[in-house]
Amino acid sequence: MLKKKIIIGTRGSKLALWQANHIASAIQKKHSDVVVVIQVIQTTGDRMQNMPLSQIGGKGLFTKEIEEEMLKGNVQLAVHSLKDVPTVLPEGLEIPVITKREHPGDAFISPKYDSIDQLPIGAKVGTSSLRRAAQVLHYRPDLEIVPLRGNVDTRLKKVDSGEMDAIILAVSGLHRLGWDFRIDQILPQEICLPAVGQGALTLEVRSDDMETKKYIEFLNDPETCDAVTAERSFLRHLEGSCQVPFGVYGEIVGGMLNLEGTILSIDGKISIREKLSGYRHEAEKLGIELAEKLANQGGKEIIETLQKNV
Repeated sequence: MLKKKIIIGTRGSKLALWQANHIASAIQKKHSDVVVVIQVIQTTGDRMQNMPLSQIGGKGLFTKEIEEEMLKGNVQLAVHSLKDVPTVLPEGLEIPVITKREHPGDAFISPKYDSIDQLPIGAKVGTSSLRRAAQVLHYRPDLEIVPLRGNVDTRLKKVDSGEMDAIILAVSGLHRLGWDFRIDQILPQEICLPAVGQGALTLEVRSDDMETKKYIEFLNDPETCDAVTAERSFLRHLEGSCQVPFGVYGEIVGGMLNLEGTILSIDGKISIREKLSGYRHEAEKLGIELAEKLANQGGKEIIETLQKNV
């Protein structure tokens, strides 16, 4: 019997390949009639490593080229870190599966210091995430933020070489690569709220590809799905992009969905933060409510100011 062939499109970084192979193994373990092939596709975000994401502009920096190949029918499935996926997808594509979330937090890594509180005045902290930079500066305005791009191992080499005193990376990426031992501190959410969908993987397919959807539906985690639906609704309503420092986190507790979000100025001097709770089946509505709450408290002015300066 001929086996069903599923080609997964993925970026070529060590982390992206781990994620794609992780999903491929799960599919083949579940379905003996499927063979999964990995195809590496370079994205805009991969090609432009020397420029901060906020300066490149646009959306889908790590997904666009993969999506184009999917729409052409050259690949059947894309595996993404959900935080890289725009809240509005190209016509003809959908994300029917969101996997169980890993730890959503941000990791503080330093060869010399055990925590962000131990950093001396003027210490250099590496990150190219406006979200991380703004929240770190809000907590420690005496620190200096240094742009940091590249794959996880490249970033670790930069802090190890002494180019900076510390860097901030996603806990989930370090865990997947087996590098938990590099984490000196997981930043409390009181200091740094995560990016939308951070820690979760999503599987993207063509909307009309019912067969592939059937093979991957077992990987969907309903609890994670509800939580990140609220987060993505929050971001979509605020028209979020890499140019605005947003943080948001949804969590299911006892059947209820707790959602907390923040909008900050680039320098971290202004921080607007709110939380609310509601029924998990109203995730989309909760995201919109939280977005409007923050917008009405000054978030709208922050966004408009930043967009004028782009």
